Amino acid sequence: MIMSFLVSEELAFRIPVELDFDSADPYAVRLTFDLPGDAPVTWVFGRELLLDGLSRPAGEGDVRVEPTSPEHLSDVYISLQVGAERALFRASAPPLIAFLDRTDRIVPLGKEEVCDTLEAALDRILTEAPAG
Repeated sequence: MIMSFLVSEELAFRIPVELDFDSADPYAVRLTFDLPGDAPVTWVFGRELLLDGLSRPAGEGDVRVEPTSPEHLSDVYISLQVGAERALFRASAPPLIAFLDRTDRIVPLGKEEVCDTLEAALDRILTEAPAG
């Protein structure tokens, strides 16, 4: 998807951002930012934080997500911070909602532990199965 990297009130850059989810780590989502002139940067944070931030301010510390308007579900701000340095992005909510919907079909929210246990059991069964 494309997000806006908000440098200041007057300056913003549109950048491609890759959204990724791995069922082996079902509590997390990954956002890889491809900033002009820099190597891609990946941030990993809670899937629930992203979901919560679509409708209300969410997150404490390094990652914060909040709607740009409490009345409309159109855009969200994603704030990423390392030490004193902060980067602010503006993202359209519909692609994020579609992404979260796809993650929920792979591993439903609230069922992460069950899926992890099932995967571990399946791996154990397959590695213990006699060859041939």
